[in-house]
Parts: sequence; structure tokens; C-alpha cells
Amino acid sequence: MPTRANTLTTPPSSAEVAPQDGGAPTPPPSSPRRRPRASSRWPARLEIALLVGPAALFFVGFVIFPVAMAAYYGFFRWSGYGPATDFVGLQNYVVILTDPQFQEALGHNAFIVVASLVLQGPAAILLALLLNRRMRGQSLIRVLIFVPYVISEVVVGTGLSLMLQTQGALNGMLESLGLGTLAQDWLADPDIAIWTLMAILTWKYIGFAVILFLAGLQGIPEELYEAAALDGASFWQIQRRIALPLLAPTLRIWAFLSIIGALQLFDLVYIIWGQYIASTAGTSTMVTYMVANGRNAGAFGYGNAVAVVLFLISLVVALIYQRYVLRRDTDGALTDRPTR
Repeated sequence: MPTRANTLTTPPSSAEVAPQDGGAPTPPPSSPRRRPRASSRWPARLEIALLVGPAALFFVGFVIFPVAMAAYYGFFRWSGYGPATDFVGLQNYVVILTDPQFQEALGHNAFIVVASLVLQGPAAILLALLLNRRMRGQSLIRVLIFVPYVISEVVVGTGLSLMLQTQGALNGMLESLGLGTLAQDWLADPDIAIWTLMAILTWKYIGFAVILFLAGLQGIPEELYEAAALDGASFWQIQRRIALPLLAPTLRIWAFLSIIGALQLFDLVYIIWGQYIASTAGTSTMVTYMVANGRNAGAFGYGNAVAVVLFLISLVVALIYQRYVLRRDTDGALTDRPTR
């Protein structure tokens, strides 16, 4: 009787065995992904270096190097000619931080920062919401609002300094209208000059904020407005519930630019009030203080120290703002997720 041959059979792999419940077969475990060799990464690194190199070179040459040189000369009593040899250490910085004029200028900058946000922000948002609707002359109104921003600061400062003098056009117009009691010394009165400056800054820069907010409003889908209108929401309810929350990232960017610009304000103050009148009229800023007590006084070492202090103040404000305000906008854009 023939015997049956014993055969050796290999068990099926886990990839070939379907589960008992009729589901799809389980795929084999994936092997760990191999990292690219160092030699294969050189072309990408070279491409990045060629693209970033020129910009990084200009940044180092026109930002990092001047800041480093200003920090170096800030430790010397230097007249601007020849090598800096009279080393004074931190004396310039101690004088800056204890000088009442610098503290007054710093207070003016802080006031301008807050007043710019309070005055320009709501007015620009209101104008942007109104101009975002279809109306007659919409394009003309947008141009008229934006025109002051593109006019040179020299032209604006020179013209307004003539109009706002005691015998200028503004007081003359008030007197001709029978409102002579409202005529003021708009530029020299310390109680009025800072508000005159804020009115000029609001008129000059509100156009930029309006155009920026209009650009943000254009990015909001029209379907959201239509759905809210179908639910019976009024115009202002739609703006408060939909437009303003979605406009918040643009608003935060504008506020950051406004803060940095207010900290570095110089041209309009210097043109309208000058380096000496600004301090007596109560409109001096840190930059006008730097020019008056540094370059114009022949104390270039002291002026460089003021520039370093101004740079550090702006840097600290920018880092704090980015850390606590702009972080919600950058967390979604800057991710470190590995690619599959």
C-alpha cells in the first residue's frame, strides 16, 4: 500500500491572510524611511545659499553692521572725525537714561503710540467698512483718502507749518467766519501742540490703514455675508459678527506697523517744529532728541548711544508684540510637521 509523502508547507504571511471578519488584508509593516545622504543634500543647500545669500549680505551690511558700529561708538566721546579714542564706557547710556529731556521724549513717543492706535484704528475700520459697500464715487473716495499718505512728508510739513502759524491760514479762516475765539497757537502752545501733531498724523496715515483693511475685507468670502443676511442679520450685525473677527489678523499687522512707526517718528516733527521748538512745544521724540543732542551738537558718540537705546526699545516692543499678539497668526503658518 503506497504511503503518503510528507510535504513541508510554509505558513502564509500576515499580509496574505485576510481577517476573519471579512475586512481588507493587513498591510505589512513599513520599513523605516532612509535619510538622504549628505551628498544628495548639497544641491539643495547650494540653491538656498544662492537665493538667500544676496539678501543676507545686504541685511548684514545695511542693518547688522551699522547697529554694531553704533554700539561701538556709543562707548566713546567722539566728535565724528578721526578714530574714537576717548573711551567713556557706559557713561553715555547713563546720561541718556537720566536726562529729563530724553524721558520727556520717550513719554511723547508712548503717547503717540497709544493715540495713533486709539484715533486711527476705529476711524480707519469705520471708513473701510463703509467703503467696502457698493456706492457711487467709491473709487474716488478711496483715492482721496489715500492721497495724503503718498504726499511727501516734506511737502506736508512745510505746508502745514505755514497754515498753522499764529497768522496762518487756519486762524485767518476762523476769523473770517466769525470764530476768532477758536484761533489758537497751534504749534507753540504745549497744551495744544501734541494734539495738533496727532491730527496731522491721523490725516496723513489713515489712508494706509483704510487701504490695508479694505484688502483684508476683500478676502472674506461673500457667501458668509449672504448667509447672514438670509438669517435676518442687519448690516452692522454682519460687520460685528463676521467682518471684524475675520479682519483681526490684518488689524494686528497694522497695529504692529503703527507702533514701530510711532516709536521712530521724526520727519514731520522735525520739519514742522524743528529741533529746538519741538522740545519746548512738547512734541519732541526720541529721534529728534538724538539729532539735536548728537549730530547737531557735534557729539556723535552720544548720538550713537541714543540710536542704540532707540533700537533696543523698538526691538523689545517688537519681540513682545510678536510673542503675545502675532503668535496666534504665525502658529498656523510656521509648523514643524514631518512630511510623509
